[in-house]
Amino acid sequence: MGKIFVVMGKTSSGKDTVYKRVLDSLEAKAGEAAPKTVVIYTTRPMRPGEQNGVEYFFATEQELQKLREDGKVIEERCFHTVHGPWYYFTVNDGQIDLENHSYLMINTLAGFEMIRDYYNKEQVIPIYIEADAKDRLIRYINRESLQKNPNYKEVCRRFLADEEDFAEEELQRLGISKRYFNRDLDECCAEIEADIAALLEGGLVDG
Repeated sequence: MGKIFVVMGKTSSGKDTVYKRVLDSLEAKAGEAAPKTVVIYTTRPMRPGEQNGVEYFFATEQELQKLREDGKVIEERCFHTVHGPWYYFTVNDGQIDLENHSYLMINTLAGFEMIRDYYNKEQVIPIYIEADAKDRLIRYINRESLQKNPNYKEVCRRFLADEEDFAEEELQRLGISKRYFNRDLDECCAEIEADIAALLEGGLVDG
């Protein structure tokens, strides 16, 4: 049986960069044997340049409710915006075939728990990225400063919310003991690749 590797971490921990680097490296080394990706769904409107089924599958709230009723929603998150609630969710739509493949995904801690509860616990593996709090805050502020109208109040709110969401007690409750420290990006990615290869019986990464 395949496994689902879920990459997660606090805001500005570098998880998006780590996810892409690891995925690109595994695909380059292992080709079809590398973990696959999963396109998630959203109820937010499609933005210019986006394509349905590429960035996301775009759905209505009514379609989401039908998927819930059919037991097809693996995990979902709701973001309350000025335009109303926007949902992001993963669907059991045939993309995930653990009989034949493994998968690499990026999600939240709550999303990881829901994915783990939906599937066999042993098949869902956390990849938890950590970074120094000072480095994360500086990265977050620098990123926000590039916006047309920077909202530093929201930066502070999200930073503090992450400290609570990823509290040590919550990590322990979910059995997340392994941490990948993003001090050096190359070293962090190499460690993750090696662990994925080991869990998949060493068949992916040479050396």
